[in-house]
Amino acid sequence: MNFKVGDKVVVRTGSDKGKEGKIIKTLRNENRVVVEGVNVVKKHQKPTGQETGGIIEVERPIHASNVMIVDPKTKKGTRIGHTIDEKTGKKVRITKKSNEKLD
Repeated sequence: MNFKVGDKVVVRTGSDKGKEGKIIKTLRNENRVVVEGVNVVKKHQKPTGQETGGIIEVERPIHASNVMIVDPKTKKGTRIGHTIDEKTGKKVRITKKSNEKLD
């Protein structure tokens, strides 16, 4: 999986198609990501200790194949590629559309 926490992504399919958000959490073993403001469900929670109970909204994970990283130059969804940086000699992520490096 080529996604990291903090990447800005756009949802490609499903009920939240077209929504953009940042990745909050990656679940590498399940190939899923949790995106901020996407796949929000209501959860009934009992009061425990200092926390109050009630109905809260929680983001649930979606499959990594249903999101694309947002290209910083074109502001549209793009695929991720890899290349070797000439200065450091390390493998870096790039966008396929504009060849921009991702941090």
